[in-house]
Amino acid sequence: MEDESELLALRRARLDTWRELGHDPFGSAFPGTESCRQILDTYADDRPVRVAGRLISKREMGKNVFAHIQDETGKLQVYAQVQGLGDKFAYWKLLDIGDFIGGEGTLFTTRTGEKTVRLSDLRILSKSLRPIPSQWYGLSDVEQRYRQRYVDLIVSEDARQVLLLRSRIVSEVRRFFEERGFTEVETPMMQTIAGGAAARPFVTKHNALGIDLYMRIAPELYLKRLLVGGFTKVFEINRNFRNEGISRRHNPEFTMLEAYWAYADFEAMAQLVEDLIVGTAQKVMGTLQVGGRPASEDGTIPALPPIDLTPSWPRRPYRELVRTAAGEDWFTITAEERRERCAKLAVEISPAMEDFEVTNQVFEKLVEAKIRNPLFVTHLPKELVPLAKQNKDDSTVVDVFELIIGGQEVSPGYSELNNPVVQRERLQEQAGEEQQNLDEDFLTALEYGMPPAGGIGIGIDRLVMTLTGAESIRDVILFPLLKPKST
Repeated sequence: MEDESELLALRRARLDTWRELGHDPFGSAFPGTESCRQILDTYADDRPVRVAGRLISKREMGKNVFAHIQDETGKLQVYAQVQGLGDKFAYWKLLDIGDFIGGEGTLFTTRTGEKTVRLSDLRILSKSLRPIPSQWYGLSDVEQRYRQRYVDLIVSEDARQVLLLRSRIVSEVRRFFEERGFTEVETPMMQTIAGGAAARPFVTKHNALGIDLYMRIAPELYLKRLLVGGFTKVFEINRNFRNEGISRRHNPEFTMLEAYWAYADFEAMAQLVEDLIVGTAQKVMGTLQVGGRPASEDGTIPALPPIDLTPSWPRRPYRELVRTAAGEDWFTITAEERRERCAKLAVEISPAMEDFEVTNQVFEKLVEAKIRNPLFVTHLPKELVPLAKQNKDDSTVVDVFELIIGGQEVSPGYSELNNPVVQRERLQEQAGEEQQNLDEDFLTALEYGMPPAGGIGIGIDRLVMTLTGAESIRDVILFPLLKPKST
């Protein structure tokens, strides 16, 4: 078997052969083509077509060749014979799997029932100098498909479909908000103060101004400034950056939607989120049963039932769920007793955790991780959500929800805090000794008056994971961040 160096040398040698024949092996424009899907969807016997794509297979049988080309919409069979191509039939000997080709011909159906283009013209559009893997899963480096996503997209139909579905999902999300009168806006991604969430930011330097800037961890505080300025319905879909760990559900650079609706509350936002996800699933996925998988043939991977997105989604208070998981007396025992019970419940905590963080660790490990179908968890402790409005009947909780689907938070939603005095107190408490990190301009904006409003955030990457059944955030991001390969 030829090793890779021999294959590379052979492909480069063919460059000279193409040039000797008077052809540029990196071709020229080839306009007027139809996609593979368009051709298949509008098939008619003997219809003339113009096609282009990457050559992914070929079978040479004397004076006949059957081959497949591929584009982002799928693959299409082409057929060539000496009578149809004449001298150009010899080009097949110079074509390698991975080359981009273009051609013209007419449609017919083979005896096996496959719709095919009978070529009357053929040309090379771009030479592939590296062999394309035939079985991507055979690579020894399991991260290679993320490192070389361009190859993954060539050989993996599943990867290509998931990432194309992502584009359709984002498009549908945008259409949903526009149809409901929301205005799409863009807010700063470099900020002098990182606010709107509790997360470690990335720091950069602006040389001309001589100041540090922070890649934003959330757009919230700027979007609320727009409510102050008179906007009533706004949304943004853009990148957030958090200088934290990488995991199956976390990437330092991720896509977030945030939306704010003046005069609404967290209940209205919950219904909005439900309508959004249900509508998107129906239009893009064609079903409300998403994300399941069968058991593996060897039985090592168990079956996973689909997520049922059928409305109406239930609502349960945070404390009720914690009591069910950790004991009815959880909120009446002492803080030290709660720590001791965590050990019995096999919930890992650290000595540095505040008492409310201990409770939230119990919630995440014993409640959130086990939720499969959509559930709105409501009325969280005020310490967890400093930007939300306090509940009128219970001052220890805030009017918020966390939408949990498939064991992860997909969307939080708030009745937004618009009292500038209380907001300052909450942010000061959160900042602790780092009072210099308070966003004074945001607090000044609130003093001009912000209408009561509801707000939501939706992790687009996690939404795509939910709808497509992808098990890792890396599968739904075109180019996820990876640790550099060791040399």
